[in-house]
Amino acid sequence: MTTTDPAAEARHRRRMQRHKDLVDARIASATDERGVLLVLTGNGKGKSSSAFGMAARALGHGLRVAIVQFIKGSFATGEEAFFRRFPEVTYHVMGDGYTWDTQDREQDQRTAARAWEQVQVHLQDPSVDLLILDELNLVLKLRLLSLDRVLDALIARPLGQHVVVTGRAAPPELIEIADTVTEMRPVKHAFDAGIKAQKGIEL
Repeated sequence: MTTTDPAAEARHRRRMQRHKDLVDARIASATDERGVLLVLTGNGKGKSSSAFGMAARALGHGLRVAIVQFIKGSFATGEEAFFRRFPEVTYHVMGDGYTWDTQDREQDQRTAARAWEQVQVHLQDPSVDLLILDELNLVLKLRLLSLDRVLDALIARPLGQHVVVTGRAAPPELIEIADTVTEMRPVKHAFDAGIKAQKGIEL
């Protein structure tokens, strides 16, 4: 049976109160309300999964969501099957598959350009509350789109619109203008042990 030390409990309450005061002060000072640009990057698993989690959260608040997937497109995914059920979601799969599969840079550039045309429609639409640009970082890394053009469009988007950009190797210029940046770091992955991609986990 665990006994409670009154002195230890008092110290704990004082620490928690100090922590609460600091958190409350930070919350009170955060008064700016506008759309944010989030970048999810790094070599670890979970970038797209995190973005789609935000899509689900946005739907819970009655927001309108648009999703444009670059690169991906050669296989069905659970997230596409799920989010297409919602009339509040506009979903575009605009890729031809991974570039090592297509092996055609000109085709990849044309495909990326078509996807970007769709993105621009959403970036100019203030009724889109959350826009997810899945694997755009990889497209920028491969220089399939003009980085300056992308940055200018992101900066010029409607004031209240949130944008999430996913993919490895986010360019420093994108990180610089982003409000929130998270880097996923790989520690261990089932694929390294020879386990194929699993439905509901990777697909």
